[in-house]
Amino acid sequence: MTLAKVFEELVGPEAPVEFAAYDGSRAGVSGAGIRVDVRSPYAVSHLVHAPGSLGLARAYVSGHLDVDGDMYETLATMRHLFDEVTPADKLRLLGAVARDPLLRAAVSRRLDPPPQEAPFSRVPSWLRHSKRRDAKAISHHYDVSNTFYEWVLGPSMAYTCACYPEDGATLEEAQYFKHDLVAKKLGLEPGMRLLDVGCGWGGMVMHAAKEYGVKALGVTLSKQQAEWAQKAIADRGLSELAEVRHLDYRDVAETGFDAVSSIGLTEHIGKNNLPAYFSFLHGKLKPGGRMLNHTITRPDNLAPSMKPGGFINRYVFPDGELEGPGYIQMQMNDAGFEIRHQENLREHYARTLAGWCRNLEDHWDEAVKEVGEGTARVWRVYMAGCRLGFEVNWIQLHQTLGVKLDGEGASHMPLRPTWAS
Repeated sequence: MTLAKVFEELVGPEAPVEFAAYDGSRAGVSGAGIRVDVRSPYAVSHLVHAPGSLGLARAYVSGHLDVDGDMYETLATMRHLFDEVTPADKLRLLGAVARDPLLRAAVSRRLDPPPQEAPFSRVPSWLRHSKRRDAKAISHHYDVSNTFYEWVLGPSMAYTCACYPEDGATLEEAQYFKHDLVAKKLGLEPGMRLLDVGCGWGGMVMHAAKEYGVKALGVTLSKQQAEWAQKAIADRGLSELAEVRHLDYRDVAETGFDAVSSIGLTEHIGKNNLPAYFSFLHGKLKPGGRMLNHTITRPDNLAPSMKPGGFINRYVFPDGELEGPGYIQMQMNDAGFEIRHQENLREHYARTLAGWCRNLEDHWDEAVKEVGEGTARVWRVYMAGCRLGFEVNWIQLHQTLGVKLDGEGASHMPLRPTWAS
């Protein structure tokens, strides 16, 4: 049985995908907008030895499997096509293909994963987030190339969920609106001091300094981010107010901040470390100070918070862990914060990722030259997959606002929110 016949048996002869294999077999609809090419029997080896998304990612990143067409549309289409396919169906059909001597020889060999894959570690969760290990994990993803990130993220250099004020807003307008929404939720005013942990390329730090006259300190574990941010701060004439340090948030010595923002850092902290994390941030605030936590979440707490052997953990965010919004809120509460506001920006992140995907495609040739085709492929499939995940509610994005009460139990919050949510 040919690979094309396997594909046809799994998804039907009229699937809106053109399928081609190294053995010359074809299936699906010729000329369809999506074409999948199995270029080598080693693609099947990856699928056999690492079933599911990890095997597919290895085959695609290594170039043994290729996709011609929009990656998001491909993933969305394949999701629907394979909805009814059972594991037994897959095993039965692959068993038939294995009678091919060439394929059997390829499958018998376990290939090394592509070099873009972070080594899998069986370190227990309570040992995962040492300062040294966290620095290495952050460097794996963020110290890729500032030029590459400029192409993907656009001028804002904001690598977190934007907030779209209206349907027609651009990615840049939405990133500005997101930073301004955070600033308003925190109640920033001239002369205040802001600590931004996990500050990335300094977008929130510079926004707070420029638009609100706030003295803002950002910290990041990425050396390349810190260097880029410090240059941008100087170029924009904000050095009197804004600073970004290459530093672990746990090593921030200053205290007495009026506000703390954590935008896209909590995912890297680890479930077991959340109590200490939120307690640390609570301790950095003045009484009446506010903390805004902006983080990717999952819809519930029923499944494990991380999949150590999965695609995202190995290729994108090593040691990343996602919790449900209720769990995050509980940990903030128990650390001393009174919760004042929460909202889900799930659909906004899907739109943000769509913008990043377009940017990558617009700069594909330059991106490949800058970081290599394998790394560019990781980003193409990861961002398209995450866009789909936010759209179908596999993952969410929550902003949660907490306040540190003063000694009399006063919040110093307005009676009603003063921001547009």
